[in-house]
Amino acid sequence: MAILQILHHPDPRLRKKSKKIARVNDEITTLIDDMLETMYAAPGVGLAAPQINRQVRLIVVDVSKEKDQPMSFINPEIVKKEGKHKGEEGCLSVPGFYEEVERSEKIEVKALDRNGKEFSIEAEGLLSVCIQHEIDHLNGKLFVDYLSRLKQNRIMKKIQKQERLNI
Repeated sequence: MAILQILHHPDPRLRKKSKKIARVNDEITTLIDDMLETMYAAPGVGLAAPQINRQVRLIVVDVSKEKDQPMSFINPEIVKKEGKHKGEEGCLSVPGFYEEVERSEKIEVKALDRNGKEFSIEAEGLLSVCIQHEIDHLNGKLFVDYLSRLKQNRIMKKIQKQERLNI
């Protein structure tokens, strides 16, 4: 397994729409393992393939306190949404920034597991938010896109300042 580099906003590769995975094979299961190791090391509760510059429809999630319940979703698709929930979100691709985002409270997702078997899961709370957040990445969308233009501009200015100071 390997810890992979996470792309940071405003990298244009984060805005690309991901392609469906045609076949689950050893390359995909290795990618899942590497993504989980990267997510845990970051540390985070979710990671999407585009965040590590892989334009495929794959996300990994683990919202457990013990970090012992890893989940992978290949070609995830939200088939049902219910209610509204507003809560603070952050992102490994926009490190250090946390803002309130409105999402569906409950969702039903269908996907393939790491063995290529189709499954469906109903999620609520943090798991629901995390899955929605990561699926957004597959579509080239970041959590900052839900914010007002003013907040987006403030975040960009802070990111640019951080980049200048790190150079």
